[in-house]
Amino acid sequence: MLYRVCCLLLLLLFLPLPAPAEDELEIEEIVEHVLLDEEGEEIPLTPEPETQEPESITAREDFIERIIALGKKLYDEAGGKRKRAHYASDIYVCKNFTVYLFRENRADFRMSEYPDTELVIPNNLPAKKCKPYAYGFLWEDIPAEKGNPFEVAAQFIYNPDLSKEENLELAMDFMRLARRGDYFQMSADYDYGVGAHSAILLSYDPDRDEIHWMDSNMRGGKIDGIRYGLVQYDEVQSVRWWAEAFCHKKRGATLYRLREDLIYASASK
Repeated sequence: MLYRVCCLLLLLLFLPLPAPAEDELEIEEIVEHVLLDEEGEEIPLTPEPETQEPESITAREDFIERIIALGKKLYDEAGGKRKRAHYASDIYVCKNFTVYLFRENRADFRMSEYPDTELVIPNNLPAKKCKPYAYGFLWEDIPAEKGNPFEVAAQFIYNPDLSKEENLELAMDFMRLARRGDYFQMSADYDYGVGAHSAILLSYDPDRDEIHWMDSNMRGGKIDGIRYGLVQYDEVQSVRWWAEAFCHKKRGATLYRLREDLIYASASK
């Protein structure tokens, strides 16, 4: 009897289980992220653009960009018309223009080495102190502790012991050292006159061997005895053109560059 019961139990274990009723089945929903047009065609999804955080710039770079932006603003406001550049107070005189751009933007910046000192820009060295060289490519030597944030990045002075061509090659190499924001000072003898000129350099293009710059009063003229100068922005000339402008005996040019340790004035408090 016991033997029969065990056999029956084993038989029951191997019998197939009944299928659940249709309404008891759990049907998994399949969701496809597909959009269809009116004709049932699939519309490809456009991936969401990746958001990029704005690139941060240094205080020094910000100072330079503010200077350039103000120069561009004055250029746009001039609308191609010449501005008075005759009197010592006129901001469109070449050196006055570059100084004005500096002074209008300096309040927010300091040198980390001298955080309590307001920034200043030197005047041109007086003609008597320039001798034996011509006036126009040298600034007064104001120390950094007095607020001068500029350093001499490079300088060219005509060497009478070399040939004209040798000097010209050195002058062109000098111009190729230009960087954005450099204050450029030269004593020139070129198509637009003889004497000092100031400019702010925007870039050097090595592929074309060209300089981009902005300035005022390089080109100008007089009306009723009063000089008016043209404001220029993103002007372009070859390195050779620039070198030939100041590559003359007793003349030269200097690149004045802002120090790397500029900080925001607010950070010094």
